[in-house]
Amino acid sequence: MLARLGRILLWILGGLVALALVLVVVGIVVLRGLIYPDTSRFGTVEDEARRAGRSVESLPGAGDPYYAAMDKGLLLPPAAGAAYPPEILDVAGDTQLDPEAVRQAAIRGQNMWMIWTGGNDRFWDFAARTAIGSFDLLKTISSHPSQAYGHENRFRYLGVVNEPCFEAPDGPDPTHFGLWIDRRSAECPPDPFVDPATYPGIKIPADRLNRGEVDARGETMPAEVAERFADSLDDGRLPVGSYYGEPTGVVGLRLFPNPDFDAEAARRWDPERFYTDPDYYNDANLVRPYRVGMACAFCHTGPSPVNPPAEVEKPGWPNLAGNPGAQYYWVDRIFFWNTEPRREKGVPAPNEGNFLFQLFHTNPPGTLDTSLVSTDYMNNPRTMNAVYELRARLGIALKTGIEQLEGGERDNRQFQDYPATQALAPFYDPATGKVASMRVLKDGADSVGGLGALNRVYLNIGLFSEEWLLHFRPFIGGRKISPIAIADAERNSVFWQATEAQTVDMAIYFLVTARADRLKDAPGGAAILTRDPPDLVEHGMVVFARTCAACHSSRQPEPDPTYGVDAGICEGGGTGPQYRECWDRFWAWAQSDAFKTKMTEMVLDGGDDFLTGNYLSTDRRVPLDLLGTNACSAIATNGLRGDIWDNFTSQTYKSLPPPGPVTVQHPVSGADMPFQSLGNGRGYIRPASLVSLWSTAPYMLNNSVGYEHSYRGADYYHASGEDEGRDYGVAADPGGAAAAEADEYSAAAAEEYNSATSSGAYGATAETAAITPYEEERSGYGGGYTAGHCPSSDPDDPFLPCVENRVALFDASIRAMISPDLRRKDDITAEPVPGYIYRTSAPSCLIVPPDFVPAPLKRFTGLLHRLVPWAVTEAGGVALGPFPEGFPINALANTKILPDNDEPDMLAHLMNLARSGPTLLSAFRQLGGQCSPVELADPEVRHHADEVVRDTGMIDALVGLSKCPDYVVNKGHTFGVALSVADREALIAYLKRF
Repeated sequence: MLARLGRILLWILGGLVALALVLVVVGIVVLRGLIYPDTSRFGTVEDEARRAGRSVESLPGAGDPYYAAMDKGLLLPPAAGAAYPPEILDVAGDTQLDPEAVRQAAIRGQNMWMIWTGGNDRFWDFAARTAIGSFDLLKTISSHPSQAYGHENRFRYLGVVNEPCFEAPDGPDPTHFGLWIDRRSAECPPDPFVDPATYPGIKIPADRLNRGEVDARGETMPAEVAERFADSLDDGRLPVGSYYGEPTGVVGLRLFPNPDFDAEAARRWDPERFYTDPDYYNDANLVRPYRVGMACAFCHTGPSPVNPPAEVEKPGWPNLAGNPGAQYYWVDRIFFWNTEPRREKGVPAPNEGNFLFQLFHTNPPGTLDTSLVSTDYMNNPRTMNAVYELRARLGIALKTGIEQLEGGERDNRQFQDYPATQALAPFYDPATGKVASMRVLKDGADSVGGLGALNRVYLNIGLFSEEWLLHFRPFIGGRKISPIAIADAERNSVFWQATEAQTVDMAIYFLVTARADRLKDAPGGAAILTRDPPDLVEHGMVVFARTCAACHSSRQPEPDPTYGVDAGICEGGGTGPQYRECWDRFWAWAQSDAFKTKMTEMVLDGGDDFLTGNYLSTDRRVPLDLLGTNACSAIATNGLRGDIWDNFTSQTYKSLPPPGPVTVQHPVSGADMPFQSLGNGRGYIRPASLVSLWSTAPYMLNNSVGYEHSYRGADYYHASGEDEGRDYGVAADPGGAAAAEADEYSAAAAEEYNSATSSGAYGATAETAAITPYEEERSGYGGGYTAGHCPSSDPDDPFLPCVENRVALFDASIRAMISPDLRRKDDITAEPVPGYIYRTSAPSCLIVPPDFVPAPLKRFTGLLHRLVPWAVTEAGGVALGPFPEGFPINALANTKILPDNDEPDMLAHLMNLARSGPTLLSAFRQLGGQCSPVELADPEVRHHADEVVRDTGMIDALVGLSKCPDYVVNKGHTFGVALSVADREALIAYLKRF
């Protein structure tokens, strides 16, 4: 009997062990399926242009000089008998081309910059369908009455540029399926790039479609659909259009017919509900009639510093330039289409309760984390690069920018591949794989030559998304990243081939037009400069030569040979595993009296000529431990070996040695912590160019120094502890769905919210910033001044492009760069920290609306709500939180979900995540998912959230998981600290002339 019982127990035990093994195996298989991509699809997918049977020859670059009045008019034809501008003659000499050939190539390059999207409308439509209801470019270009922005305040609110020749809509547009998009002025000729006969659009034939796939472009709609949308169709057919799309009224965004908009989608289309009904527009299966494509101009074209528009919402083409970067671009407002200001003092706007909005709100105007899509698990807002003095920068590359290319890196196009730039063949030696490369990215990762750097950007904004999206999980990560191979793009993407064929023209465009914008050439600029006595300016020249020129001048004296600069193993700049030794040689020379004496002579003797053609940077990679700036940008990882941009970074970049250790600060205690990054590409920042410095403030690579976060009429959401009692202007009540959601804040809840004081970040008192009532018209801003005109009636407004505003912001920002004690400081940490930390402006939750929950989970949301009601809502959405006001955003945003490719110990990393799991799960369970607007306004909920985060050690757990535990964003670059007051004033006077 006992023996039989023993056997039964053994059978049961064996069965349990077997079941456990099965569960372990299943778990490993599931986990592996989640983490590792399906590599069998790599290199097998084609883009829409190839599937449509198009060739690169069928997608030529346009030569119409439509935008020639931009960029100081350098590309306009010279008057009869007049010479070509010297900028064109310079490039003609460099390339050995005829000046007219240079002008025509530059026009094609300008057109590419302004309107070429390379099929990325497919990607941005994907983003609209998957970005959990927050992002929709079709709404960003709209002026619907329910929105807080439109044509009449688009620049002032979103920071994007109204396209000349467009007007605000006065109602739904019957020619565009009822959308409220800008209309072309009847006084203007047609956009030349919309002509489908000249630039025929893409249409995939039926025999090339996959099962269940449609391409409605060019297809005849059923009679009832054709009748309903007659004015939007082309003789009853959905237009195929042009491969340049059509203008949207917003510079850099183009409109394309959506191939998925078939008869069924058309029957369901309701343009009014698209703007006003969350149940309708939050449907992940909603098919829009158009896809929006993005050209480089969207993030890089802005008001000309030397010829700003008289009315910022009504620029002409002569008022715009393609190279300054979108300095006024508000990412949080663009990436959250239903953004709006606060409607009452102290009452957060609806989006402030969404942690994703808080993440985007960390981006100061003019910045964006370009690793947002192929995430590297760090929140890294960085400036939209201005493109200046490309000729001088290429000269630097030949001397100190030599990189070694191997394998797929050699698939990048080089100048000698094109007849127009054969004269630039010395930039690449195909026999050795050595290339002279500029460093455009902040960490100097783009190291394969100038054309490769330009081409990569198109992939990063969605070109060939069919392949690109196979190599990572967009936006959220959690899948091992693998490289997109140039060879696959060459084989399978006609849009890529067409891009490669045109970027040489874009390079010529920038060689001609990307010249310094000097204050002396701007309206009123010369008068401003005369206020500085000549002896003060000369003193400033000496200070610059001795203090700044080592990193911020491309003109430098020849090094003393005894220092070994750029010699021996350091020839060509010395990048590679020995780079730190090479840097130390250069730095020793740059700090020597001999260098400073010769540099001073060069600056003084050169006078104004010293600045002409000076890139005002060395492009040398500076070690993080010397700079002392925020570490996160320096340790970006998308260019590492085996990562997404592997083919676009050099072997020498991938073998850089680690920098020295740096000190970071805890986001609650403020205590110092040591941090040592790996090398292999990490740990360096190339110096910013000081060209046109007077016009490019704020400063630092993330625009954190000089950013006026609490200026009236511009920033409506304020982090805990910021300035109070100021007069903040706001826009009109947008009404609609967003307003309906906001109305859930009851009057009583709002009163409680305003009267309560927050315990802030775990004990540190922090009251909510005061905002004026939501009472102004959308077309204006409060504060008692007329907005949007140049010259400005308020020169202190940092968000206007007028000359006087730029100079005022320059003055405030450069003083803070030179004197770190003037920079904004965090007032929440227990111990002082050397700058500020990105923090939430209100209680907020991680929110996923029900329709955006992944399909495999939807069938289980009822069960999940019963099991984890603190995470899954009754409606089937996800709501985690609330995180309290003042929560350090990057403590969560920088969580390293997966190790980098040079950190192979996946098991150890998963174990680290597992150890932190109980703490985080306990914290989320206790927070309770109290995420409705009324709950977020409840003082008891807010106080409870503070207590939970403090008592569970949630932030300590997140810091332990952080890929970049450096949370102070505006520290470092302290090279001006030792200067006297007189030296500082003199230096500022000289820098103003750059």
